[in-house]
Amino acid sequence: MVLAQTVSAQTFSDEISKGLAFEKKSPANALIIANIFGGVKVIAYDGDQVLVEVTRSINAKTEARLEKGKTEVQLGIIDRADTLILYVRDGCHDFTRHPRRGKHTGHGEWGYEGFQKDCSLAYDYELEFTVKVPATVNISVSTINDGDIVIENAMGGVKARNVNGGIKLGNMRNQVDAQTVNGNVDITYAQNPGKDCRFYSLNGDINALFQPGLSARVGFESFNGSFYTNITKLEQLPATVEKSSHGDGMRYKIDGNRFQVGEGGAFLDFETFNGNVYLKEKK
Repeated sequence: MVLAQTVSAQTFSDEISKGLAFEKKSPANALIIANIFGGVKVIAYDGDQVLVEVTRSINAKTEARLEKGKTEVQLGIIDRADTLILYVRDGCHDFTRHPRRGKHTGHGEWGYEGFQKDCSLAYDYELEFTVKVPATVNISVSTINDGDIVIENAMGGVKARNVNGGIKLGNMRNQVDAQTVNGNVDITYAQNPGKDCRFYSLNGDINALFQPGLSARVGFESFNGSFYTNITKLEQLPATVEKSSHGDGMRYKIDGNRFQVGEGGAFLDFETFNGNVYLKEKK
């Protein structure tokens, strides 16, 4: 005799809406979004408010666990006058400020604690962010599981970090630092950048589309990937040697995959492990 037991899951979903503003307005204004489970979409627009829409979804096997999730999983907001921080509170992870924290998010001294602790949530959850932000604000976004990062029309600097998902950046105009582990990095520029940029994927391709007439220095590094481009005015630069102390001696790193596009300019750093880089100009 086989005894089959079915446990019905409990589900809950709601919408969170917030309108925020920078108390101190300046070119250094920054929006930080640190998600854990779920995607993040940020759209830059002509308004002066940060308009936040979050869909919160929680799943649990019992009603008691579901209620616990509804209590613990919350949208956190930190207002630093010139910087607004949106993050996730749950039963295992704290978002705090410390010089050694933030390695999972790329937000400098702001970051989550608790990833290495023996803590198990009694429920599953996702938060899906859709945020409209003033166009000139600098944007720093991260998530870890179950979602992509999408940023559109930003005129300020952009930083994006993902672990299990892609990064899609559209109509960029400024400095970008985009890194993911498992996913592609897709980026288009409405105006070619004048500042250094970095693009990285461990297991994915990098697709970068620039405006005609790109002038930059380009670096490429990959273990199993190749570099492709439709740009004809491409000149290989001499190898560079980086020296650093290591133990009782010195470590030397020689990088010969550097090129000049056009007249040169900002340094565009592309790196993959298992993925190709496609660098193109619009035709």
